[in-house]
Amino acid sequence: MATEVAEKIIAKISLKAEEEEEEEEDLVDPAATLKEECAETKCASYKARLDECNERVLSKAKTSETCFEEILDFYHCVDHCAAPKIFQHVK
Repeated sequence: MATEVAEKIIAKISLKAEEEEEEEEDLVDPAATLKEECAETKCASYKARLDECNERVLSKAKTSETCFEEILDFYHCVDHCAAPKIFQHVK
């Protein structure tokens, strides 16, 4: 008797969990979307410099060159562009 009750309770719990999973929709981080937009528009020149550096480094077999400065410039531009817009989406 007790096992039957336990089985029914477990079945109801698992059904509710499945319903909740189906109802949840994928959340999209607005910060990621805004940063992508900034990277493609206002920071396109920094992205181009980063891509050029990356191609140059990958084309060499042995090099001590890194694209650290270009990466910092690019991320600084993206963050600076997106920051004022991100907080408009905070509830």
